[in-house]
Amino acid sequence: MLGELITSKTRLRLLIKFFVSQANRGYLNGLASEMGESSNSIRKELNHLHDAGYLDKVKNDNKIEYQANTKHPLYDILRKVVLKHLGLEDLVETVLERMGNVKKIVLVGDYAEGNDTGNIEVFLIGKDLNMSYISQLEEKIEKLIKRKVSFYLASKFLSERKHILLYEG
Repeated sequence: MLGELITSKTRLRLLIKFFVSQANRGYLNGLASEMGESSNSIRKELNHLHDAGYLDKVKNDNKIEYQANTKHPLYDILRKVVLKHLGLEDLVETVLERMGNVKKIVLVGDYAEGNDTGNIEVFLIGKDLNMSYISQLEEKIEKLIKRKVSFYLASKFLSERKHILLYEG
């Protein structure tokens, strides 16, 4: 969906990195290594996104870190588009419809760090969740969003890992 609109794969990966979570930050060389791209192509896209106002630069010691500009008028819209592109919005809706008494849905792993690897890891926190439905749900969601989904069930979530809270009820 978003890949047809934004033809630069580097720009798309940077948008996902920064707009899946406002806490995600990155600096030029780190992003180049993480994405397996040249620092020149990353620099070009970071400058483009910064000049357009979508990213903020933050000086941290001798490095310049980039992060999403949460004050930009399109921030909420862009974040929603990125979540829709990744299928996370559909995932939340499907889980809430069919899993029982869900208290929280927490995204962990690569996607919580802004990396679109194709493997989504999600903690479902609640009581009396429909455990027999979980394997069917994984398959249905995978077909819907075209990404591998792994659910982990828990009664509570310890936030030691980097995570993104997708839902809290």
